[in-house]
Amino acid sequence: MMLSNKDISRVVKILKKTAKDLPDPSVTLVGKRWKNPFLVLISCVLSLRTKDAVTLPASERLFAIAHDPAGILKLSTDKIEKIIYPVGFYKTKAKSIKSICQAIIEKFGSQVPDTIDELLTLHGVGRKTASLVVTEGFGKLGVCVDTHVHRISNRLGYVTTKTPEETEWALRKKLPQKFWREYNALLVTWGQNICKPISPFCSRCPVDKICQRVGVNTSR
Repeated sequence: MMLSNKDISRVVKILKKTAKDLPDPSVTLVGKRWKNPFLVLISCVLSLRTKDAVTLPASERLFAIAHDPAGILKLSTDKIEKIIYPVGFYKTKAKSIKSICQAIIEKFGSQVPDTIDELLTLHGVGRKTASLVVTEGFGKLGVCVDTHVHRISNRLGYVTTKTPEETEWALRKKLPQKFWREYNALLVTWGQNICKPISPFCSRCPVDKICQRVGVNTSR
């Protein structure tokens, strides 16, 4: 039986109350601290395939030296590599960051674009990153889906999808818009701490009676 919007409203309410004592995802923290779309964008790039415990310090080190496209372009690629290490694929990301900064200056008048379609034209920017910039950077409505959101939305029994992109479009159709902006950060926090990919902590989950546990074979 699929979860209804009434069910997901209960889930969101319970998780918001429970997750308030858990750390926010790194990109959410960057958005709250600096309220700067460009810094959100760069932190998103750094976060790909990298744990938050590494992403946030790397973002802080880079932003302490340069916090706009022009400032970052003054740095050599080698310098950026050293600053952001040990984020995953740091050499590739250093090049991507410089390419993004160049494009923002040349194509968008030094201003980060605020639409998904325009953001997707930037080198190394995928749909998840673009959506995060729109929601966390600009505070606009959007549905950002990463592996946590995709996994938990299906595990709950709220959607039935095979890929994160399918999940995004399913959520755009079904999820009440009042939850769009907070849904990503909430489920990412829950996925990092409780609803793990393998053997989730169902015994500690306050929504275990609502969750359909789709695909869960073992739990703790």
